[in-house]
Amino acid sequence: MFVVTNRIPVAEGHEADFEDRFKKRAHLIDKSPGFVKNLVLRPVQRRFDHKTGAYVEKEEQGYYLVQTYWETEEAFWDWTNSESFRAAHSNRPPVEMFAGPNVLEIHEVIQTTERA
Repeated sequence: MFVVTNRIPVAEGHEADFEDRFKKRAHLIDKSPGFVKNLVLRPVQRRFDHKTGAYVEKEEQGYYLVQTYWETEEAFWDWTNSESFRAAHSNRPPVEMFAGPNVLEIHEVIQTTERA
């Protein structure tokens, strides 16, 4: 299985609009061959401080993580080249919604403890 993670820095004040876009998505990816699931993760503004052993508020910008899970890496690339992909990404969000560029990462799952 492959996990594609898009790390997205959402600008302060645009969080609700960003989340709403995913709640109202067209679900086109759901029908794509090899697609398993999609997770949208909201950043939590605290972290563990290893020096003190306490949780502290983060001052730096957090990233939303949009993760898609695929049976194969090829299934992901096929999705990105599909008409459904173009349609799903045709309604571009306003540029001011973002605090910087996104980062796309691809990982292969080598172990999981997820229950079947």
